[in-house]
Amino acid sequence: MKEFWKKMGPYFSPYKKYIVATFGFNILTAFFNVFSFSLLLPILNILFQVNREHYELMEWGSASFSDVATNNLNFYSQQLIDEFGPASTMLLLGLVLALMTLLKTGCYFLGSATLMPIRTGIVRDIRAKMYRKIVSLPLSFFSEERKGDVLARVSTDVNEVDGSITSSLDMVIKNPIFIVVYMATLFYISWQLTLFTLIVVPILAFGIGRIGKSLKKNSLYAQSKWSEGLSQIEETLGGLRIIKAFIAEKMMVKRFEAVNNEFRRASTRVAVRQSAAHPVSEFLGTVMIVIVLWFGGTLIFSGHSPIDASIFIYYLVILYTTLQPLKDLSRAGYAIQKGMASLERIDKILDAENPIKEAGEPKDVKSLEHSIEFKDVSFAYNEDRLVLHDINLSIAKGRTIALVGQSGSGKSTLVDLIPRYHDIQEGSISIDGTDIRQLSIRSLRNLIGNVNQEAILFNDTIRNNIAFGVTDASDEDIIAAAKIANAHDFILQMEDGYDTMVGDRGCRLSGGQRQRISIARAILKNPPILILDEATSALDTESERLVQEALERLMKTRTTVAIAHRLSTIKNADEICVLHEGRIVERGTHEALIAQNGYYKKLNDMQQL
Repeated sequence: MKEFWKKMGPYFSPYKKYIVATFGFNILTAFFNVFSFSLLLPILNILFQVNREHYELMEWGSASFSDVATNNLNFYSQQLIDEFGPASTMLLLGLVLALMTLLKTGCYFLGSATLMPIRTGIVRDIRAKMYRKIVSLPLSFFSEERKGDVLARVSTDVNEVDGSITSSLDMVIKNPIFIVVYMATLFYISWQLTLFTLIVVPILAFGIGRIGKSLKKNSLYAQSKWSEGLSQIEETLGGLRIIKAFIAEKMMVKRFEAVNNEFRRASTRVAVRQSAAHPVSEFLGTVMIVIVLWFGGTLIFSGHSPIDASIFIYYLVILYTTLQPLKDLSRAGYAIQKGMASLERIDKILDAENPIKEAGEPKDVKSLEHSIEFKDVSFAYNEDRLVLHDINLSIAKGRTIALVGQSGSGKSTLVDLIPRYHDIQEGSISIDGTDIRQLSIRSLRNLIGNVNQEAILFNDTIRNNIAFGVTDASDEDIIAAAKIANAHDFILQMEDGYDTMVGDRGCRLSGGQRQRISIARAILKNPPILILDEATSALDTESERLVQEALERLMKTRTTVAIAHRLSTIKNADEICVLHEGRIVERGTHEALIAQNGYYKKLNDMQQL
C-alpha cells in the first residue's frame, strides 16, 4: 500500500474536498452501524427474558459511559415494557433500528457518491497527463517505442487502472474507517476477548497475502502481451495492402493468434488468482468466528466471563461485521496489485526523460534577420556511430540551400536539427548569432514551416487542416493560401468544399492534393524559414508540376532548406550541398558542381540515364 499511495497520492490533491466529504460520511456510517446494532441488546433481553433486574435512571458522569448507557437503555426498555408490553416495545425498538439503518445507508450512499468525482477525475487526469507527455516527448522516443505499445498504455493500461485501482478507492478509503471504529467498539466491549481475536487475525492476513504476491508480476506480463497484440493490429492496418499483395493473410493471422493465446493464458492466471480472494477470505473469516465463539462460550459457561450472553452476541455481531470490510480490503489489495502493474507501464511514458531541455531563461526570436549558422556540428542518435560529421554551413536570409545525396547520407537528420527535434553532441547551430539552445522552443519552431515527402493530414475538414496551428485564421486567409498552393480549384469541386472531411491521414485525397493542402498550411503559417523534405518525390508529373509551382510561390522571400532526390527540382538553388556518409563533400551551384565532375555529376548522370 505504501507504493500505491506514493504513486497515486499526487492525483488525489485536486480532490481534497471530496476526500474530506467521503471520510466524514463513512465515519458517520460506521457509528450509525455500531449504534443500530446496540439496539439488539434490549431486544435480545426482552425476547429471551435474560435480564429481570430492576433499573433506576442514572445521571451521566455518575459512572463510566458504558455503564450509564447500558443501565439507562435497560431502564427505558423496562419503562416501555411496563407501559406498552414486550411486543409493542420490540416493535418500537425495531422502528428505531430501521431509522438508524436508514441514516446509516444514507451516509453510505453519500460516502460512495462523493467518491465518484475522485475516481472519474483521476482517470481523466492520467489520460490528459499522458497525452501532454506524448506530444512533448522528442521524435527519438517514438522511434524506439512501438506505436501499438504506446496506444496500449494510453487505452488498455489506463482502463486497467480505472477498473482495478480507482474502482477500489471506495474500499480503500471506507474499509479502514469501518475497521478502526469496529475494532474500537470490540475493545470497549471486552479487551480480553479482542486481544485473543487479534491473535487469530494474522492467519487471515497471511492466507490473503500469499495469493496477492504474484498478481502484480502476472498482470505486468499479461499487459505486455496485449501490447504486442495491439502493435500487430496497428501494423496490419498500416500494411494491409502489402499483406494482401503477398498473400500473407494466414501468416499474419498465425502471428496474431500466437500472441493472443499467450495473452489469454496470462490473463487466466491473473483471473484465477484474483477469484481466489473471496473464498479464501470467507473460509478464514468463518474459522476466526468459530474460534472466538468457542473461546467466548467457554468463558461464559465457566462463569468467569466479563460480559453476559446478550453482550457476547452483540460482540459477535460487531466482529462478524468487521470481517466484511476486512474481506473487501483484501479484494481491493488484489485489484490494486493488478492495477499497479498497469501503472508501472504508464509511468514508463510519464517518467520518460525529454533530452530537449528549455533554457533557464530562454530568449524569444521573432524573425530571421541575417542567417542560420552550422559550426563544426556532429550528431549521433546513439553513442556508437556519428550520423553527421563536422558540418559547417551558412544559410543567409532569403537564400535557398539544397541538400542532395544518397539515402542515409544524413540530409533529413541535418534539417531536423534546426527546429531542435534532436540536440547536437558537438558544435553549435545559431540563428542571427544566438545558439538555438538558448531560444525558447516555441518561438524557434514558430519561425519554421515544413512540407514533407509524406503530407501528414488529420481526420478533419480541409479548412481545419489548412488552418492547423493558426488560431486566428479567417476564411479569406485560408482561401488565399489555398489559391497560392494551387489547391482552391480542386477543393471547390469536392462535395462540401472547404468543409470536406479528408479521412484518416487524408486518405480521401490523392497524393498531389494532400501535398498541396500541406503547402497551403505552410503558406498560412507564413514562416520566415522553410524546410522542404523531398516534397515532390512521390508525385506524378502533372501533380509535381502543380506542387512545384506552389512551392516556388511559397519560397519567394523566404529562407529555404530543400532536400531533393530529383535534381531537376533544385537546379535554381543558390547553393547545393552534397552529403555523403554524414559529411558535406561538395557545394556550389548546379553548373559549378557539374563542372567539378565529382559526386554530384555522378548523381546527375545516373538520373539522366
